[in-house]
Amino acid sequence: MRNLDFAPLYRATVGFDQIADMMDRVLTNDISQTTYPPYNIEKTAEDAYRISIAVAGFTDADLTVEVKEKALVVSARKAEEETPRTYLHRGIATRAFERRFHLADHVKVTGATHVDGMLHVDLAREVPEALKPRRIEIAKGDTVEAKAIETARA
Repeated sequence: MRNLDFAPLYRATVGFDQIADMMDRVLTNDISQTTYPPYNIEKTAEDAYRISIAVAGFTDADLTVEVKEKALVVSARKAEEETPRTYLHRGIATRAFERRFHLADHVKVTGATHVDGMLHVDLAREVPEALKPRRIEIAKGDTVEAKAIETARA
Protein backbone atom coordinates (compact mmCIF):
# COMPACT_ATOMS: atom_id res chain seq x y z
CA MET A 1 0.00 0.00 0.00
CA ARG A 2 2.88 2.36 -0.74
CA ASN A 3 1.50 3.48 -4.08
CA LEU A 4 0.21 7.02 -3.84
CA ASP A 5 -1.08 8.95 -6.83
CA PHE A 6 0.07 12.58 -6.83
CA ALA A 7 -1.71 13.48 -10.09
CA PRO A 8 -4.44 15.49 -8.30
CA LEU A 9 -1.72 17.47 -6.51
CA TYR A 10 -0.13 18.40 -9.84
CA ARG A 11 -3.48 19.60 -11.20
CA ALA A 12 -4.48 21.63 -8.14
CA THR A 13 -1.24 23.49 -7.40
CA VAL A 14 1.02 25.89 -9.19
CA GLY A 15 4.69 26.19 -8.25
CA PHE A 16 4.80 23.20 -5.90
CA ASP A 17 6.09 20.75 -8.50
CA GLN A 18 9.37 20.27 -6.63
CA ILE A 19 7.63 19.14 -3.46
CA ALA A 20 5.45 16.68 -5.35
CA ASP A 21 8.45 15.36 -7.28
CA MET A 22 10.41 14.92 -4.06
CA MET A 23 7.54 13.03 -2.40
CA ASP A 24 7.16 10.86 -5.49
CA ARG A 25 10.92 10.13 -5.52
CA VAL A 26 11.01 9.24 -1.82
CA LEU A 27 8.04 6.91 -2.03
CA THR A 28 9.21 5.11 -5.17
CA ASN A 29 12.75 4.39 -3.93
CA ASP A 30 13.37 0.75 -3.28
CA ILE A 31 14.00 -0.24 0.32
CA SER A 32 16.66 -2.64 -0.95
CA GLN A 33 18.68 0.24 -2.39
CA THR A 34 22.35 -0.60 -2.71
CA THR A 35 24.83 0.76 -0.19
CA TYR A 36 27.80 0.51 -2.57
CA PRO A 37 29.96 2.54 -2.51
CA PRO A 38 29.88 3.83 1.07
CA TYR A 39 29.85 7.61 1.50
CA ASN A 40 29.79 10.41 4.09
CA ILE A 41 28.10 13.79 3.90
CA GLU A 42 29.60 16.44 6.15
CA LYS A 43 28.97 20.10 6.79
CA THR A 44 32.29 21.94 6.51
CA ALA A 45 31.04 25.52 7.02
CA GLU A 46 27.77 27.45 7.40
CA ASP A 47 26.95 27.11 3.68
CA ALA A 48 29.47 24.46 2.58
CA TYR A 49 29.26 20.69 2.41
CA ARG A 50 31.46 17.76 1.36
CA ILE A 51 30.45 14.35 0.07
CA SER A 52 33.21 11.76 0.51
CA ILE A 53 32.83 8.49 -1.40
CA ALA A 54 35.06 5.43 -0.90
CA VAL A 55 36.28 4.53 -4.40
CA ALA A 56 39.18 2.17 -3.68
CA GLY A 57 40.52 0.55 -6.83
CA PHE A 58 39.32 3.28 -9.22
CA THR A 59 41.55 5.79 -10.98
CA ASP A 60 40.67 9.37 -11.93
CA ALA A 61 39.98 8.17 -15.48
CA ASP A 62 37.43 5.60 -14.21
CA LEU A 63 35.39 8.20 -12.27
CA THR A 64 32.81 10.65 -13.59
CA VAL A 65 31.21 13.51 -11.64
CA GLU A 66 28.32 15.35 -13.34
CA VAL A 67 25.50 17.70 -12.40
CA LYS A 68 22.25 16.96 -14.25
CA GLU A 69 18.82 18.44 -13.52
CA LYS A 70 19.51 19.43 -9.89
CA ALA A 71 21.23 16.12 -9.15
CA LEU A 72 24.86 15.26 -8.57
CA VAL A 73 25.66 12.02 -10.38
CA VAL A 74 28.86 10.16 -9.46
CA SER A 75 29.60 7.09 -11.52
CA ALA A 76 32.51 4.75 -12.11
CA ARG A 77 33.32 2.09 -14.63
CA LYS A 78 36.51 0.08 -14.41
CA ALA A 79 38.32 -0.37 -17.69
CA GLU A 80 38.70 -3.97 -18.87
CA GLU A 81 41.97 -5.57 -17.82
CA GLU A 82 44.22 -6.73 -20.63
CA THR A 83 45.40 -9.77 -18.71
CA PRO A 84 42.72 -11.40 -16.57
CA ARG A 85 43.76 -12.08 -13.00
CA THR A 86 42.98 -15.08 -10.84
CA TYR A 87 41.95 -14.03 -7.34
CA LEU A 88 42.10 -16.34 -4.34
CA HIS A 89 40.06 -13.78 -2.38
CA ARG A 90 38.53 -10.63 -3.81
CA GLY A 91 37.48 -8.22 -1.07
CA ILE A 92 37.90 -4.94 -2.92
CA ALA A 93 34.87 -4.40 -5.10
CA THR A 94 35.54 -2.52 -8.33
CA ARG A 95 32.14 -3.04 -9.90
CA ALA A 96 30.55 -0.21 -11.83
CA PHE A 97 28.24 2.08 -9.90
CA GLU A 98 26.15 5.21 -10.21
CA ARG A 99 25.26 7.22 -7.10
CA ARG A 100 22.81 10.16 -7.25
CA PHE A 101 22.48 12.99 -4.76
CA HIS A 102 19.60 15.42 -5.21
CA LEU A 103 20.75 18.99 -4.72
CA ALA A 104 18.68 21.65 -3.00
CA ASP A 105 18.02 25.00 -4.66
CA HIS A 106 21.09 27.23 -4.98
CA VAL A 107 23.55 24.42 -4.09
CA LYS A 108 26.47 24.36 -6.51
CA VAL A 109 29.33 21.88 -6.92
CA THR A 110 32.58 23.79 -6.36
CA GLY A 111 35.09 21.01 -7.00
CA ALA A 112 36.09 17.37 -6.71
CA THR A 113 39.32 15.69 -5.60
CA HIS A 114 40.45 12.06 -5.59
CA VAL A 115 42.95 11.33 -2.81
CA ASP A 116 43.92 8.02 -1.15
CA GLY A 117 40.96 6.06 -2.51
CA MET A 118 38.43 8.72 -1.50
CA LEU A 119 36.52 10.97 -3.88
CA HIS A 120 35.66 14.30 -2.23
CA VAL A 121 32.99 16.49 -3.86
CA ASP A 122 32.69 19.99 -2.39
CA LEU A 123 29.36 21.83 -2.47
CA ALA A 124 28.36 25.38 -1.55
CA ARG A 125 24.99 27.04 -1.08
CA GLU A 126 24.96 30.35 -2.94
CA VAL A 127 21.72 32.20 -2.25
CA PRO A 128 21.15 35.08 -4.72
CA GLU A 129 21.04 38.60 -3.29
CA ALA A 130 17.40 38.95 -4.31
CA LEU A 131 16.42 36.04 -2.04
CA LYS A 132 18.49 37.04 1.00
CA PRO A 133 16.68 38.73 3.88
CA ARG A 134 16.93 42.52 3.81
CA ARG A 135 16.09 45.15 6.35
CA ILE A 136 13.33 47.62 5.51
CA GLU A 137 13.66 51.06 7.03
CA ILE A 138 10.62 52.14 9.02
CA ALA A 139 9.52 55.72 8.37
CA LYS A 140 8.06 57.93 11.08
CA GLY A 141 4.28 57.82 11.29
CA ASP A 142 3.91 61.62 10.91
CA THR A 143 5.59 61.63 7.52
CA VAL A 144 3.41 58.88 6.07
CA GLU A 145 0.17 60.41 7.41
CA ALA A 146 1.11 63.89 6.14
CA LYS A 147 1.79 62.52 2.64
CA ALA A 148 -1.52 60.62 2.68
CA ILE A 149 -3.44 63.77 3.68
CA GLU A 150 -1.73 65.87 1.00
CA THR A 151 -2.55 63.36 -1.74
CA ALA A 152 -6.17 63.13 -0.57
CA ARG A 153 -6.61 66.95 -0.78
CA ALA A 154 -5.11 67.20 -4.26
